[in-house]
Amino acid sequence: MKFHALKSIFLVAISVLAFSTHAQAVEQVVATVDGNPILESQVRQALGGKANNETNRSKALDSIIDDILVQKAIKESGVKVNPAQVDQIVQNIAAQNGLTYGQLLDALDYQGMSLQQFRNNIANQILMSEVRNRSIGKYIDVSREEVEALSHKMWEQAKQSGNEKALTTTHYKVRHILLKLNPLLNDTQAKAKLSQIRADIVAGKTTFEAAAKDYSKDYLSGANGGDLGFAPADNYVPEFAKQVSTAKKGTITAPFKTEFGWHILEVTDSKQGQASENTFHQKAYETLVNQQLQEESKDWVKALRKGADIQYLVK
Repeated sequence: MKFHALKSIFLVAISVLAFSTHAQAVEQVVATVDGNPILESQVRQALGGKANNETNRSKALDSIIDDILVQKAIKESGVKVNPAQVDQIVQNIAAQNGLTYGQLLDALDYQGMSLQQFRNNIANQILMSEVRNRSIGKYIDVSREEVEALSHKMWEQAKQSGNEKALTTTHYKVRHILLKLNPLLNDTQAKAKLSQIRADIVAGKTTFEAAAKDYSKDYLSGANGGDLGFAPADNYVPEFAKQVSTAKKGTITAPFKTEFGWHILEVTDSKQGQASENTFHQKAYETLVNQQLQEESKDWVKALRKGADIQYLVK
């Protein structure tokens, strides 16, 4: 009796082992994406009714990988679609097509689509567009050497062409007050201090010149009332240059941060002057970035693949 019982258990164990081995064979891992497995069964499902040959399997596997990367990008982006934005787009679509809101609902119903489905489609398009832009942006890589080479080329071309406009740029007369961070002055405190200094200047309690002499840690310009003289915006670091080129003349900016510390600035005058090779740096940078953006936009999932660890385990 015991012999028969042991024999039955042994046969069951063999059956389980055989089934397990068969299951493992069927559920073979064919690739991994950032350590996440892709199973043979997923590839077969992605094939649908197509022939199970090398070309179709490769396309099916790539589609699975792309979907995993897109879903991961969506999750990591943290992008949230504002329902109010969707509402506005729905209203704009109705207006652009000369329809009232009610007529749009009728048109959707005629096409067999509910308003919620229509809204979901719009929300998904917004989501994917934002994720796409962020994903592409992460992998744009322009080196300093590339920028300098192109800006030099653009500068030489402008000189050779004799184009007066290309060789002229706006020079801004700027004054600023700088506070540098230290163990006793953090970001919050520096920003608050500059906000108070700005408020005092605007209120007429002090002048910009006096405040610069009293508080600015750019001692050279501070001794001169914060004056930096006339210069093109691109002579400065990007954050400072942006404030210079966008500030309204005679208006003191809100506090902003650069690699040197926290600033407020005022553009007091501007004039046209001779450009320098530095003037073309930003143009060269934008040109190179736009070229990469155009290339990456052709297939933005390729950008996702650049940052992923994809391992093919089965040929």
